Amino acid sequence: MAMRDVPGQHRAKMLLQRAIRSGKVAHAYLFAGPPGSGKRAMAEALAQTLLCERQGDDACGECLSCRKVKHGNHPDWHTIVPDGAAVKIEQIRELQRDLSYRNAGAGRKVYRIEGAETMTVQAANSLLKFLEEPPSPVVAILIAPSAQSLLPTILSRTQLIPFVPGNPEEMEQALVAEGKPPLLARTAVHLAAGLEASRELVEQNWFAETRNVVIQLGKEMFSQFPGVLLTAQQQVFKTELSNYADTILQMFALWFRDMIYAMTGRHQKMVFSDQADWIAKHAWSRSIDAWVHAMETALTAARRIKAHVQPQLAMEQFLVNAREG
Repeated sequence: MAMRDVPGQHRAKMLLQRAIRSGKVAHAYLFAGPPGSGKRAMAEALAQTLLCERQGDDACGECLSCRKVKHGNHPDWHTIVPDGAAVKIEQIRELQRDLSYRNAGAGRKVYRIEGAETMTVQAANSLLKFLEEPPSPVVAILIAPSAQSLLPTILSRTQLIPFVPGNPEEMEQALVAEGKPPLLARTAVHLAAGLEASRELVEQNWFAETRNVVIQLGKEMFSQFPGVLLTAQQQVFKTELSNYADTILQMFALWFRDMIYAMTGRHQKMVFSDQADWIAKHAWSRSIDAWVHAMETALTAARRIKAHVQPQLAMEQFLVNAREG
């Protein structure tokens, strides 16, 4: 994949291509941004460009070198992923040995460390020395959710390339153009930060079912309480959807936001557009402030699950709190 083919991230492309054109490619980059925003794809695109036989400011995508990077078998392109929960010192040492050995050649070497924020202290210290005295010419690409997630000593030796969440409308159009179901595409792009993550959501077997469950619970929670608690137990916690309770809660925030959109006449922005008539009929049962509070309640419950609160407890408390307003 060439940089031009990575969706969005125009500033990142500009910074990287400007460095390539000026001959001032840094020896280490930090690609920082939310999951699914294209960091991995951009790292591969940069590697293709730096190793491309045509030596332009973007990869040709056709030469033997570009094809080898794409298929993961280029001898000068290396990727490290966390071993279990962390990137370990043995992985960094192996990378250093391999790059030092291969540096007998004249070409540039490129390596990518995914989950750089998970590096153990020993691994980070070992990498730090490598960044300070790299075997030239070597380019490192570290991938992390934020600059703050890395040690300051590592951060100070890299050039930050920020990645931002994609534009939902552009991502939705791209997914629909790929043949993805429009309703699922619209939902996914409001839950994920980038096209890659949105596509992955849409392609999951459970995603469409999760959306249907949110619609069912959303309609029942104000009219059939406490029956909605039984529905949640049967439809969520006795099925595989229990693994995605945090996603269900994030969808609920979108459901409540659609209530506000209906009240303010912004129907074109609604995520659950197939439920527009029902939403328009029931949106005025509460004030805008109450719907905002319901959104916050849903997102708070999702955060509690990520903080290891038992999902069923978090979901049931959400349903009770959201009903009470």
